Amino acid sequence: MAEPKKKLSKSRTGSRRNQIKLKLANINYCEKCHEPKLRHVVCKNCGTYRGKKVFEFDKKSKLDTEENKSE
Repeated sequence: MAEPKKKLSKSRTGSRRNQIKLKLANINYCEKCHEPKLRHVVCKNCGTYRGKKVFEFDKKSKLDTEENKSE
């Protein structure tokens, strides 16, 4: 197996490892309700995507889940 001829400095090692990092998610805001949402994903608050209604939430079930969380 090949061995390095010289020791790599800390700066060379660090500059190589500089590219290995986590990227922050790009957060956009919904056009209708202005809530933060991920890109290319339906808004969880109002159910729209690119300004069009995709699906509707049951208001009763949404309220039930909020009440169960508070208990």
